[in-house]
Amino acid sequence: MGMISISNLKKAVYYLKRNGVKNTWYAARERLEEGRKAPYCYVPPEAQELESQRQEWKLQEPVTFSIVVPAYRTEERFLEELVESLLSQTYPHWELILADATPDNSVEQVVRRWGDERIRYCRLESNAGIAGNTNAGIAYAKGTYVGLLDHDDVLTKDSLHHMAQAILARRREGVEPGFLYSDEDKCNGDRSLFFEPNDKEDFNLDLLLCNNYICHFLVMRRELIQELGFRQAYDGAQDYDLVLRAAERLLANERQIVHVPRILYHWRCHAGSTAENPASKQYAYEAGGRAVQDFVDRQGWKARVFPMKHLGFYGLRYEGDIFASRTDLGAVGGRILERGRIVGGRMSCQGELYYAGLPEAYSGHLHRAALSQDAEALDIRCIQVREECRELFRQVVGVPYRTDREQGIFDTSTLPEDCDWKAASLALSAAIRKRGYKLLYLPDLQDAKGRTRH
Repeated sequence: MGMISISNLKKAVYYLKRNGVKNTWYAARERLEEGRKAPYCYVPPEAQELESQRQEWKLQEPVTFSIVVPAYRTEERFLEELVESLLSQTYPHWELILADATPDNSVEQVVRRWGDERIRYCRLESNAGIAGNTNAGIAYAKGTYVGLLDHDDVLTKDSLHHMAQAILARRREGVEPGFLYSDEDKCNGDRSLFFEPNDKEDFNLDLLLCNNYICHFLVMRRELIQELGFRQAYDGAQDYDLVLRAAERLLANERQIVHVPRILYHWRCHAGSTAENPASKQYAYEAGGRAVQDFVDRQGWKARVFPMKHLGFYGLRYEGDIFASRTDLGAVGGRILERGRIVGGRMSCQGELYYAGLPEAYSGHLHRAALSQDAEALDIRCIQVREECRELFRQVVGVPYRTDREQGIFDTSTLPEDCDWKAASLALSAAIRKRGYKLLYLPDLQDAKGRTRH
């Protein structure tokens, strides 16, 4: 999308009203810098690859998919493109369930043009809202997995192929996936332009509590989605609420939650859509906050959800000691800044720094740098360790765990001058995770004077 557009101006004005001049200035600078990068272009699979996929499934036992679409006054061309995106799938074992709450027969007339028996049209007696209408469609599902598709979006031609492959691969490892999700991008109304690719992380609970990064394309085991269903009290964020409750069911074995790292879904942006005009559905963001709070309350955590600067993003304020609420956490860590840029914080198991060099005031790609998130490794130069892990800290790092502030942040002055802080950070993080604890990255972790740790 062009940097100067009516939608971008609307977003800027709305952001200014919410967050003030200073934050708007930095947000605008960051977006302009992103705009100077090479433009994104979705590259569809070549015809030869698509044909190879079609041939592959002639010899394998199928996984069956029910793609559920709640329809309501769907524009004809969008409906046509949606159906064609299913008919063009290289994977053949699917059914499309259109749960139509449109008061007239406009949607039905379009659907009846196709004679494919896999397309199932279901007229609903009344409009029960997004959650109610989708539940009605899910009730008709016969597939092993149910996929969710909005009535004005489309799947890539290889979408179900890669989902089926991922399911079979995990089954060969002895795990039956509970739900799977893919990467996605956005497109304009006529699909002549693709933008904002969302290359997602593997399952990350704390990141999910900040934002529904899972979103599209989501497929879920039929029995699970039929049991959980959508809750009408969360209309507008019903998919977020569903994912949170489904994830809660599967936390004991997170390998049941599968990320397919490919763009398999095009989210269409047009006038009035949430993607094009975030302020158009304020109720959806409020419902999202309630869904997160409901999850937090079910866990028994003493924390309150609050909206962050950007719409659809949330934070948690813990009451008292975070480790008292979060018995799953072994340590929490913040970021290290030098000359206003990130030089330490969340790392991979190999020591690669996330968000390296990002200016302090920037939020990063899809705002992830500003969000709480599970981490593979934390920087010991800004770390809090739960009491049960402090002897482990001494054994691994070689010095006692002592704090220099009321917040309990480790006092780095106790480290020897020749300490290899990165090696110590990776070793400690691995040892804590081996004990069965998680690591949590908190970008705004501060000392007692309210300063981001340097």
